[in-house]
Amino acid sequence: MQDFNFKIPQNIEFGMGSLKKLSTILDENDLDHVFLISDRGLESIGLVKKVQEIIESGGVKCTSYLDVQPNPTVQIVNDAEALYKESGASSIIALGGGSSIDVAKAVGVLITHGGLIIDYEGLHKVPWPIAPMIAIPTTAGTGSEVTASAVITDEERNYKFSVISYEMLPKYAILDPELIMTTPASIAAACGVDALIHAMEAYVSTLSTPFSDAMAEKAMELIGPNLRRFVANRQDKEAACAMMAGSNFAGISFAWARLGNVHAMSHPVSAYFHVAHGVANSVLLPTIVEYNAIADNGKYEKIYNYIRSGNIDHQGFEPRLLVEELIKLNENLGIPNSLSEVGVTEDLIPQMAEDAMKSGNIPANPRQSNVQDIIELYKKAL
Repeated sequence: MQDFNFKIPQNIEFGMGSLKKLSTILDENDLDHVFLISDRGLESIGLVKKVQEIIESGGVKCTSYLDVQPNPTVQIVNDAEALYKESGASSIIALGGGSSIDVAKAVGVLITHGGLIIDYEGLHKVPWPIAPMIAIPTTAGTGSEVTASAVITDEERNYKFSVISYEMLPKYAILDPELIMTTPASIAAACGVDALIHAMEAYVSTLSTPFSDAMAEKAMELIGPNLRRFVANRQDKEAACAMMAGSNFAGISFAWARLGNVHAMSHPVSAYFHVAHGVANSVLLPTIVEYNAIADNGKYEKIYNYIRSGNIDHQGFEPRLLVEELIKLNENLGIPNSLSEVGVTEDLIPQMAEDAMKSGNIPANPRQSNVQDIIELYKKAL
């Protein structure tokens, strides 16, 4: 067993209705002016207003930036940073999915350390903790509330880059399953599979440890039997709780064990073809699980047992059973089977492969890969 270390330096509040604890957190930390980062979709369903009212009920001033988009760009980060500076706020609340939380992390970096967000691309370039931040996820998928990374799209390069530093971790996270119970089925499906993939890739990563494995296993135990159930009925409280907790544990797992080829390859798909992150991951997953099978050390069977549907008990496990189960899972959830179905074209595969190879997740993949391997994987998934 290799040496390893870990820490959980955050305060996590979990439970149905736990959003109401926000006012207590603000009061205990003497926060008098917060900058709320969210999106127009959450504004349209009244959730932004609900959070604003909780903030202001305690006499705390709130300035809001609500123009976050999926696959957020450098320009969105710059616009949010400018409004933050103009407002005079002293702390950040991120309300939404991974996009809002990633923008909040990036804004936190810039208002604390200055410069441009691309200056911090890569590993551990944020020198000390960012401004106080509270993350309130509204999807069960990204785990961004407990991860050390922010993924931002540089439109000039058609490239999704990562800023990775434990100094960006939100100080608090509020996990309220009520907030995911109005999620459309398609978003619940894409986010849910993304969370499952976080756990799977961290579990088989070359950087996995007993700590990350424990988090990944619990995440899969929660997500596996509840993903289909939650997509079928988002009002199922038990399934919603399992998905919210599972997503969080998966995020903790990959924060310490990294990911693999699925995420490395999905980022260029999103950057070039504007495919939702969770969908891109889901489509690529069966192809890459099949590719990695020769490196399996017994964990594939455990993954299969966590996620399989029905009570079929096969005599002897083979990796193809896991691949077939993942294909079936995508079909159950209404997720496309191929990259061509989401608009990916073969002409850009060489460029996407070059970008994928820049990802820090490639070295953590259980089977070593070069650029030609990535090209062939894209073509197979096409």
